[in-house]
Amino acid sequence: MRICILNQYYPPEIGAPQARLSELSNFLRKHGHEMTILTAMPNYPSGKLFEGYGGWYSKENIDGISIIRSYIFPSNSVKLVPRLWNYFSFVLSSLFVGIFALPKCDVLLTESPPLFLGISGFFLSKIKGAKWIFNVSDLWPESAVNLGLIGDGLPLKLSKILESFCYKKSWFVTGQSREIVRNISERFPKVEIYRLSNGVDIERFNPKQKSDILKQWSNGKELTAVYSGLHGIAQGLDQIIKAAVELEKTVPELQIILIGDGPEKDQLIDSAEELNISNFTFVEPQTKEKMPGIWASANIALISLKQYIPGAVPSKLYEAMASGVPVIMIGEGEPEHIVKSANCGVTVKPNNQNALVEAFIKLANDQKLKNAFGNNGRSYVKEHFNRENIMNEFLKYLESNVNY
Repeated sequence: MRICILNQYYPPEIGAPQARLSELSNFLRKHGHEMTILTAMPNYPSGKLFEGYGGWYSKENIDGISIIRSYIFPSNSVKLVPRLWNYFSFVLSSLFVGIFALPKCDVLLTESPPLFLGISGFFLSKIKGAKWIFNVSDLWPESAVNLGLIGDGLPLKLSKILESFCYKKSWFVTGQSREIVRNISERFPKVEIYRLSNGVDIERFNPKQKSDILKQWSNGKELTAVYSGLHGIAQGLDQIIKAAVELEKTVPELQIILIGDGPEKDQLIDSAEELNISNFTFVEPQTKEKMPGIWASANIALISLKQYIPGAVPSKLYEAMASGVPVIMIGEGEPEHIVKSANCGVTVKPNNQNALVEAFIKLANDQKLKNAFGNNGRSYVKEHFNRENIMNEFLKYLESNVNY
């Protein structure tokens, strides 16, 4: 089978879609399928082109996978105009480059968000004679509305029209979470949808990866709580900083380590400095090779969302659980349900500072509870979110439905 994936984000960038889709690509290639990736010049999350990349078009082959890259306007701004141009520059360049450089394929999978990439994906699927899969990892424009990025008006109406178009024109839609699948099924009952859940490589992420890697950032503290990922609007990391003021007094042995980058990082650093707190360490993004050791070495894993975002389940939750680390989950909806079902940590409603402080105190003072939560989390992801099993099931579905 000849399979193409169209996605704005891909390694050497670090992030959830990058890891998920690169692992899927390698899995499909190892099972005998011809893989081509059409993606943007790497620039995420810093908003700056990576060294060695640029221009309108490039092509490389990594581990037997053909990777085609096209122009993008690099930006990590939260302002509407540069954000839209970041998206649409790749929509246009991927369509143009894809027409000439993308080979004929049996299946073309397009990742959303950004929702606008569905424009390029649809036309390329027609031109290349491919069955079109529209993969929804976050519900747009619904998530954008919830976060205040889009208000009522023409942009929202056009986004909803595009969303409906993408769902209805696809061969089938894949949804990352149960809430996404349910949401789309209720609004578009005639659209075929498959739950392609996120998950984790349970061999790479496991408690045996524990090391001394966090000592360089722990300021000599014996207890570490780690967040790793995007420092953006949806994550609401400012609520952790607010809680840190009280935690300096109540849990003095705790150091909170925030790893990553994003549009909110500078503001978060300024806030920590203004509050004059010393129990916070900001760390640059780490390579994917280091992440299993980082998670396994943490005493507490922080998973944070600013508010309830339908369908959103941070991939770092699965990684932390597989690493046997107890979780403090700030959020509602499906990720909250996962933590409660697995009995692997403490859940806190967004922006409840008192409850967040109490969660830290609860875990800090009970090593037996931390151990139990960690063991429960690993057992749960092994059964429900083993990425190898998830990809195997998806491959069976494709092979039974595609004539090639």
